[in-house]
Amino acid sequence: MQEWDTFPFEGNIRPRALEPPVESEPPRVGERGVDCPSCVAGDDEYIWTDERWRLLPLPQTPGLPVVVLLEPREHHGEPGDLPEEVAADLGVMLARVERAVRAVGEIGRVHITRYGDGSEHLHWWFLARPARVLQLRGSFAAIWDDILPPLPEDVWRSNLRAVVDEMVKGD
Repeated sequence: MQEWDTFPFEGNIRPRALEPPVESEPPRVGERGVDCPSCVAGDDEYIWTDERWRLLPLPQTPGLPVVVLLEPREHHGEPGDLPEEVAADLGVMLARVERAVRAVGEIGRVHITRYGDGSEHLHWWFLARPARVLQLRGSFAAIWDDILPPLPEDVWRSNLRAVVDEMVKGD
């Protein structure tokens, strides 16, 4: 991978030894909806909401132009746990949020990903790669976001406003 243009590190690195499997999966934050931060969060913590979905910015300024999370309003732990009507709406929402993030302008791609090991409340990440910055392509975008300097606060706020404006158009 060190030969890949998108690999964010230089020099001699080596993978850690793989640890043996544990006896059971550790509980995630908000397991079974108990003490779930997303479930108790007010709509004022989100940049956009509707009756089924909420869109959350990161609490700190990212290095990428936009990083937001889409969450269902109700607590669900896995995509396969979604009721049929929410699952059907999910595809529409993924496309809608992706379009809203691209509306910021100068976005090369929007990476959509889901991790589920930290918090049980279902959520999808939207990471905007700046246009023409090819080194940030692909699966390393999230790592690059962690190591890039934060955007200027006013730029980040302006980008979030553009996302909200585009989401509101669809309401």
